[in-house]
This record gives sequence, structure tokens and C-alpha cells, in this order.
Amino acid sequence: MTYAIIETGGKQIKVEPGRFYDIELLTAQPEEKVTIESVLFVQHDGEVSIGQPLVTGATVEGTVLRHFRGRKVLVYKMKPKKKTRKKRGHRQEITRLLINSITLNGEVFAAEAGAIPEMPVQDNTTEEVETAAE
Repeated sequence: MTYAIIETGGKQIKVEPGRFYDIELLTAQPEEKVTIESVLFVQHDGEVSIGQPLVTGATVEGTVLRHFRGRKVLVYKMKPKKKTRKKRGHRQEITRLLINSITLNGEVFAAEAGAIPEMPVQDNTTEEVETAAE
């Protein structure tokens, strides 16, 4: 299993290729490629690279899928016996990012799942029809 820990939006996130993650708003447009260079940790087949604070030569590439707003968070402040109440809401701007690949020193450890050739699927429907006819 290959994964990396990146820092974006003031948060640290464990990412794997072929999966999407909801992160703080990025300035990129949808369907645009993004390269994140603040990689803190990379693990590939038992080999570990730990950054101090960042792993040199490591990048994570992803594609912006869409931008949206998160769920509303209500903040309610009240002082008892004073008739003071404040109700405020907040919706965070979020970017959905699909991780394409993790690269360390020019070597691509893991590419997007769609880039890996898949095994052909065997079609057994003709055999079932022949046995049913007999």
C-alpha cells in the first residue's frame, strides 16, 4: 500500500492514489491538475521516507473535481440571566481533489488506478446458454 501525508489548508491529510479527498478551497479551476509539494511522509512497499519537515523531491499530483460548500456549522452564544443571545452560522468552502500519483525524486511510486492496465474479464454467458439448451 502506497500513501503519503501532505499538508494543505493548515491540515495534514493521509492520501492514497486513485481516491478523492475534501480539502480547504484551492484556487485551481475544476478539471485542472494540481501539484502539492508540501509532502511530510511517503510510504511505499515498506520503504519509508520521513521529512524534516518536508520530504525533498516528493510531490503529490491531483485533479480538482469540483468546488462546493460544506455543511453549516451553527455557533450559538448565550449568557444566562442576561438575555444575550447570538446565533451565527458558517459554511466552509471545500475543494474535492482526486489524487493521481505520488512521486519521489522523479520516480512515480503509484499512478492513478485508471492508468494501470486491468485484467480482461472473461465472458461466461455463452457457456451458460449452451448448457441450458442441452
